[in-house]
Amino acid sequence: MRIARTILNGTARTVVKDEASVRLAPTDHLDDAIAVIASVRAGHSAAWEAVDEATLELTSPVRTAGKMIAVGLNYADHTSETGIAQPERPLTFAKYTSSLTGPTDDIVVPGHLTEQVDYEAELTLLIGRRCGGATPATLDDVAAYTVANDVSARDVQFGDVQWTRGKSFDTFTPLGPWLVTADEFGEPGGHRLYTEVNGETLQSDDTAEMIFDVPALLAFISDGVTLEPGDLILTGTPAGAGAFRNPARFLKDGDLVVCGVEGIGELRNRVVVR
Repeated sequence: MRIARTILNGTARTVVKDEASVRLAPTDHLDDAIAVIASVRAGHSAAWEAVDEATLELTSPVRTAGKMIAVGLNYADHTSETGIAQPERPLTFAKYTSSLTGPTDDIVVPGHLTEQVDYEAELTLLIGRRCGGATPATLDDVAAYTVANDVSARDVQFGDVQWTRGKSFDTFTPLGPWLVTADEFGEPGGHRLYTEVNGETLQSDDTAEMIFDVPALLAFISDGVTLEPGDLILTGTPAGAGAFRNPARFLKDGDLVVCGVEGIGELRNRVVVR
């Protein structure tokens, strides 16, 4: 099952895609992918209105999130290119949920704040139920998977020492295009993820190459931090990010950035410097 949000007659609506059709979820499920998944599994979606997939104007599949937790330095090749020692436990940080934007929306760069904007393709988890604390989260607590671009203003990120602000400017987390349920996506390892800029492949790796795989990340993050339905976890990016290339390659006005994960789809975002 795949879930997305689309703009219909100027209003955001949720749609569900299966092998047979794309259907429009009722308005009482607006912005609640978890409720949509439950309704489909209860057999309610057969009566929902069918829509033509070609007419969809997809926006972020999640309008907001309770928490957005990201993981740094989680691929050995990326850790190596940074010159930083491989972490002994997951390195986590927060991103503001106001940075969420859609799979084809512009990445709007505040040019007076940064000149070093970077891309990071990441497999992303949508948490489906309350978990953690005394009972660490497991794969069973993941409702769906999607793609994120952890856009990063490197000069701000490293200048601030802590990472949150430089990774949280408005539009700095493109997400989508679909949420793919765990039963359709399969095991989170073994999927190619990649970034292309203006048609050139700059990142390409397999999610099986994470230093800390998805079960390990869930167990670590949820130990002492309760996860709630709708929380997002970005699982890290592979080698090839612009800041660590020689010479460095940062995003410029007009660049087209494509980030994808096999089995989910692609983000296609244009960079606009203002």
